[in-house]
Amino acid sequence: MCGFSACILFAPSSNSHNVCQDHASPPCNGITKSAPVNGDAKELATQLKYSVDIIAHRGPDDSDVWISDNEQVGLAHCRLSINDLSPAGRQPLHSRDNQIHAVVNGEIYDYDLLRHECETHHNFAFQSDSDSELVVALYQIYGAPDFFTHLRGEFAFVLYDNRQVTQRVIAGRDRYGIKPLVYTRLGAKLLVASEAKAFLPMGWKPRWDVRAISDAGWMFDERTLFCGVRKVLPGHYLDITEGGVQQVKYWDAEYEDKSKPETRTIEEMIEGVREKLVDSVRLRLRADVPVGIYLSGGIDSSAIAGIVTELARKQNVKIGNETATRVTCFSVAFPEKSGYDESHIADRTAEWLGVKTIKKTITEETLAEDFGDAVFHCEHHHFDLNFVAKFALSTLPREHGIKVVLTGEGADEHFAGYPYFPGEFLREADEALPDSQLSQNADLRNDMFKAVQREMKAIWQKSGATAYEDRPAPASIAGAGATDMSDNLLAWHPTAALFAPWLQRRQQEYDCRQTVLNSHPVDVQAKMKSRWHPLHTSMYMWNKNSLANVLLSCLGDRTEMAHSVEARTPFLDHHLTEYVNRLPPSVKLRYSADAASDTGELGPIWTKSSIALQSLNEKWILRQAVRPYITDELYKRKKHPFLAPTRWAKGGPLHRMFTTVLTPDAVERLGFVHWETIQEAMEIAWGETADPKAFRQLVYCAAWVTLSQRMGIARADGSDWDATVP
Repeated sequence: MCGFSACILFAPSSNSHNVCQDHASPPCNGITKSAPVNGDAKELATQLKYSVDIIAHRGPDDSDVWISDNEQVGLAHCRLSINDLSPAGRQPLHSRDNQIHAVVNGEIYDYDLLRHECETHHNFAFQSDSDSELVVALYQIYGAPDFFTHLRGEFAFVLYDNRQVTQRVIAGRDRYGIKPLVYTRLGAKLLVASEAKAFLPMGWKPRWDVRAISDAGWMFDERTLFCGVRKVLPGHYLDITEGGVQQVKYWDAEYEDKSKPETRTIEEMIEGVREKLVDSVRLRLRADVPVGIYLSGGIDSSAIAGIVTELARKQNVKIGNETATRVTCFSVAFPEKSGYDESHIADRTAEWLGVKTIKKTITEETLAEDFGDAVFHCEHHHFDLNFVAKFALSTLPREHGIKVVLTGEGADEHFAGYPYFPGEFLREADEALPDSQLSQNADLRNDMFKAVQREMKAIWQKSGATAYEDRPAPASIAGAGATDMSDNLLAWHPTAALFAPWLQRRQQEYDCRQTVLNSHPVDVQAKMKSRWHPLHTSMYMWNKNSLANVLLSCLGDRTEMAHSVEARTPFLDHHLTEYVNRLPPSVKLRYSADAASDTGELGPIWTKSSIALQSLNEKWILRQAVRPYITDELYKRKKHPFLAPTRWAKGGPLHRMFTTVLTPDAVERLGFVHWETIQEAMEIAWGETADPKAFRQLVYCAAWVTLSQRMGIARADGSDWDATVP
């Protein structure tokens, strides 16, 4: 686990694509074959050192810099020691023949098995006990892209192969984008890093990508909020050679063919999920430091806590470097009257399991004080203050001597846990389970489909979302389901009224749903239209967009690593997810006419009129699989999203903070925000009758102002629109 920065020098070429023509240096083609460039290795090393210093929160235990002999490649690394705490585990890593060099962020699981195979079958001699060295070993044995098949875990890395025949740089990212990886071009250099702020000491001058902000591209494709800075997509790698730079897909999710379903019993499917989840949790307990758990009031983290407890007590599995039967869990609490507090449920789960809990109470003062730091670490805006709460929660593990935590991210995405999935589930019958009630009764399914659409619209409106406003429905080769799911994905995208008039004019009638659909290749859209059930289409879209670019960022890696905490996500193990993706829709969402009467407290998003939604039991097969590890209360409880309250008093800490941040001068200095909209929102976003949509507009804009000031981003104008390519 770490942060890293890399610099690769290129030979200029006029044929290369440049994403920010007016504000970037000349485009670059690929690694030059020439002898040492006219660079200064000492200056480059100094820049790289400052680069990792600015992201030292990702690795405070050690750091180092390496420059190639020809001064064309520089690698810098800051280390968070998790496996192999000795000096042998420090990075950058180097092969024994000194031809392959790498910096690795994250964890590679199944380490013991993979190491044994490399040593026994391929005579590879390891130089450390670090799992990161597997990246070098597997690449040297299998080459690219084949070695990605053997990498199991969450990771991002840059690897330089200096062998004369295959001289190349590979910058790879894990299958679900758990670990961040961004890159930009600066003159004859390609810069790659864990976070964009690491580019600042290298001479990068940030500008806003106003197209990506206004058309939601930062959330749906390779773009970020910053002009010329791109993401390596999940399941992809940059292949950098003499021929240029390519982003290559090495993995993608696949779902059951709805016309050719596999035949399995319900019992087989439940046992399959249980076995693969327990195996995933077991692998993620391996560490040379203590391991804890983030425990909420939901089924996902509670199931992990239950599995860990049983593994420790009944099978004597070590929890990190400790042989313990008492698991340490960390929970967050909101003010009780807000309706968003789940800590009492987490407390009951902890008592039932007999685990130790440490709680962080998130007050209004906490949110106001931590907002700026949380935004700076996330590097993008968000619609809710839940990311600030996660930022605050992540202070707890380090305060109690724990570097690694297990979290529940990924369960809702793969077991259909969110309330916008039922509509797509009901859109078509499930041919894989033709005997199910909804497959046999088309009238019931169609009536429920219409009811769920109405109920979901009410939930969005109650929450202050922007979805379901009147917009034309563009023709889509991916079908109506993909178009409707685009609305759900865009629910938290700012309305056009928030942007400056000049930007509104540039956008004109552009429908952001096109951004969503364009983010998926043609072959994937063909599967959406004819091969996959609409539920699976919607899950694919969510996982490629919101999961990777929002949840795993501001509610995942960025806020955790801000405090040097490594989070591990058992539900995002690809051995588990590939199995779950092939399961029928009707075992993920299960209809029961009696379900709505036995779901416990409704929480802040549900209403008593949400009858159709509540009659569908989300994550049904997961509930069955983890039944031995959770309480009856959790087994029956409906999904409660982790959200922060939106109603706060005028004159309170948050109101004072936003008033200080959102001054007319600060907002105008952004260049792309309409001050009058912010002024109006500030009047109606507070008190008992607060407008949640107005409050979210303030949250968006305050994040932009914070980034502008802390990263020195230039004021946007019309030339920024002309300079960027969507």
